[in-house]
Amino acid sequence: MKHITIRNIPPEVADSLEMERRRRGKSLNQTVIQILRQSLGVSQGIRNNGLRRLAGTWTPEEYRQFEAAIAPTEQIDEELWR
Repeated sequence: MKHITIRNIPPEVADSLEMERRRRGKSLNQTVIQILRQSLGVSQGIRNNGLRRLAGTWTPEEYRQFEAAIAPTEQIDEELWR
C-alpha cells in the first residue's frame, strides 16, 4: 500500500470531507479512499466507467425511445465532410 500526504486542503474541502465522513460512518481515510475510487471509476483495481449498473435495465420501449432520440446523431452531413 502506498501512503500519500495531501497538504493545503482548502477549508471548504476539509469541511465537506468531514461531513461526508460522518454521513458514511467511516474513518476519514476510508472515506477519502472510497471517494477517490468512485470519482476515478476504480473498484478493487478494476476501472469502471459507471455504466455497468445501467446494463439491462431499459425496457424495450425505453430502448426504442433512446434509439429514436439519437438517430439524428447517426446521420452524416455530406456537406460538412467535403
